[in-house]
Amino acid sequence: MNIGFLRHAEVDSHDTYSLVPSRLSTHPMFCSKLRKYVSVVQPHQAGIALLGSGIFIREEHLPAVLACSSLTLKAIYSRSHKSAQALTSSLPSNHKDVSSYSDDGSENLDALLARTDVQAVIIALPIANQAQYVRKSLQAGKHVLSEKPVAENVAEAVQLLSWYKQSILPDGVFWSVAENVRFWETALRAGEVRKDLGRALTFRYKRAALVEAGGKYFETEWRKVATHQGGFLLDGGVHDVAALRLILGRDDPLINLNAIATQLQQHLAPVDTIEAVVRTKSGAVGSVSISFGSTMKPGSECTVACEKGLVARERDGVVLNGEKETVQDEGSGVAPEVRRWAECILQKTQDPRQRPEEALADLEVIEACLRSGENGGQLIQLKYQNV
Repeated sequence: MNIGFLRHAEVDSHDTYSLVPSRLSTHPMFCSKLRKYVSVVQPHQAGIALLGSGIFIREEHLPAVLACSSLTLKAIYSRSHKSAQALTSSLPSNHKDVSSYSDDGSENLDALLARTDVQAVIIALPIANQAQYVRKSLQAGKHVLSEKPVAENVAEAVQLLSWYKQSILPDGVFWSVAENVRFWETALRAGEVRKDLGRALTFRYKRAALVEAGGKYFETEWRKVATHQGGFLLDGGVHDVAALRLILGRDDPLINLNAIATQLQQHLAPVDTIEAVVRTKSGAVGSVSISFGSTMKPGSECTVACEKGLVARERDGVVLNGEKETVQDEGSGVAPEVRRWAECILQKTQDPRQRPEEALADLEVIEACLRSGENGGQLIQLKYQNV
């Protein structure tokens, strides 16, 4: 019996039998083949591949994908066969059918992207190289979730975004950029509270951290000798900008800044610290301090003083006028981020928090701080904040 026509049908597990004549719907042979087909298709799941095998893929993306009922992991790509195979071999026993691809193996990225059972990819590769993989995956018709930053610099990001909107988006293929901070319940709640407090007057954002030589992230080759501008400030600083922008709200975007950028730790070239004065559209002014070379108590804090009170986001809650509301983030935010992305793939839509324009706005602020610091604290106007 030939049921090949089903391969070209939009099959839903609830109405599959409506596709066939009633005289066949109870035929034992037909039912057996149909059940086998439906179990393979999994219409409520998207087949995905991971591009990259580094720390963040291993520790964050892979667990999030395996825990997501809307995704089925089909393949893993890394530039080296050894890395791809090592990650594939580490998978649980019920995922041993996941294939590995590499530039120096028998099957490369082109072979992976040609697979019709892979609808989407998550990309986490060195910052300076990532844009070419985003472009190639989109050209192959795959939905993309690429790790922040959106690109190595603003010029590259603007060019890639323009191409995507003209050549890819009209076909219903979505490029999303991962920023787990936008899925922190603490930051989301702080943003909600801030809206009820009237116009922002002043704000303060502070991040203190010390990336030590020998640490797992520092020992990554492309971070140890930075292949991208700003070193850890670009790699990690976009998280901080995302948190600040989320809490201030899209109705009051940042408009300009002055900054000092410097290197405090010898091993953290080219720079590891930014101190900036930032202004918003409404006239609020604030300070932004981001350091990955500081010996101060590690952590981050964001406080916004408004017309009707003061709100602060903390690691485990939100403080409104001195009274704390306990709020719990779901881990790093990657798991809910991946779940939401998967839901959007199946719904053929996109969460606004994952639009590349949001990530461009984050990148622009960090790059502006670097340029201002290089030019003695020059005032830099921001162009891409109205998202």
